[in-house]
Parts: sequence; structure tokens; C-alpha cells
Amino acid sequence: MLMQTRPADAAHDRVYRALRQQIMHGELAPGHALTLRGIGRAFGVSMTPAREAVHRLVAEGALTASSSGRVTTPDLTPDRIEELAALRALIEVELASRALPRAHFALIDRMQAINGGIGAVIAKGDAVGYLRLNLEFHRMLYLRAQAPAMLAMAETVWLQLGPTMCKLYGKMGRTDAPRGHRLILAALRAGDEPGLRLAVRTDVTQGLRMLVA
Repeated sequence: MLMQTRPADAAHDRVYRALRQQIMHGELAPGHALTLRGIGRAFGVSMTPAREAVHRLVAEGALTASSSGRVTTPDLTPDRIEELAALRALIEVELASRALPRAHFALIDRMQAINGGIGAVIAKGDAVGYLRLNLEFHRMLYLRAQAPAMLAMAETVWLQLGPTMCKLYGKMGRTDAPRGHRLILAALRAGDEPGLRLAVRTDVTQGLRMLVA
């Protein structure tokens, strides 16, 4: 027997997914404060679904809650940035390696097209668009790894880094798509696993290290 979704559950899930996307794509700056009342107004929901969505995001590390109940986006310390960069290197290198045998040329062509789109949003100075397409580029490859638990771990790291990545975008002053992406695409076309592992590791850590230099 199928269970019906309660309206409150649907509202909570809608708020959770929307806030999660905003945080992951860097639409909210590090240390940005949120209130349940403000979330409720923004999404047209009551306090209950807003509170449930916040609780889920706090559990994922996407939001932090102080003892006084103040809720903010993560404002990461240099040590925490280093830790998350190391996690990206471990998890995403393994995902890419597992994906390589299933990375057909049509997939690589789609990734190439996304990379072209990254260049276009950089030209516009669109930080959120850059982060969204950058993650889409990586996710498209990692889905081919057929390792859903590992991909979920990677997305949790992306979520915690979202606001910081927006801050990084301004510091980097990009004028074109990341060089690491070109190296990833070249390694995929060549079927070069050591080259792919190195390209992914460099791409996912190099920028973040600028923030702790």
C-alpha cells in the first residue's frame, strides 16, 4: 500500500531542497544568518516545515546552530578548509577512477559542453552560475562510477563548502574555465587513469588552498 505524502512533509522537503541548492551553489555568503521566520516568509510556509528543513541542513553540516539558536551558513576556518579539500581529493579521485571504464565519448562531449558554458558564465562574472556548472561537470562524471554512497559523501562536502567556494571565486579572478577541467577531459579521452586521478586531485584542491595560503 502506497503512503500518501502529507502537505507538511511536501513543504518541508521543498524548503530543504531549495535551501540546500542555494547553499551548495554559494548563493549565501559564509556566516549568513537565517531565521525560521525569514525562511517561512521566503518560501510561503509555516514555522514547522522551515524548522524541519533547517534541522536536516544542520545535520548535514550545511548550516551551523549556536547554543543560543542562531543559525548561519558555515564560516570555515583554514583548518576546516584543508580538511574538506583533503576529503574532496580522496573521494572524488576514487569516484573518477571508478567512472573511467564507463566514460563513453558521448559523456565526455557533454562534459566538454558544460565546460564551455563555464567559460560563458565566467565572462559575465556570474559566481553562482560558475559554481553550479562546475559541480554539474564533476557530478556528471561521478554518476558513472555507480557508487551512490560515495557520491552522497562528495555532495555533503560540496554542501559544506558552498559559501566558501563563492568567496574563493572572487579571490581567484577567473577569466576562463579551470585548467583542471581540460586535463580531466584529456585524460578521459585517452583512458589515462593515473592522469585522470592527478587531474581531479589538482582541480578539487588547488583553488581551495588559495584560501588558506
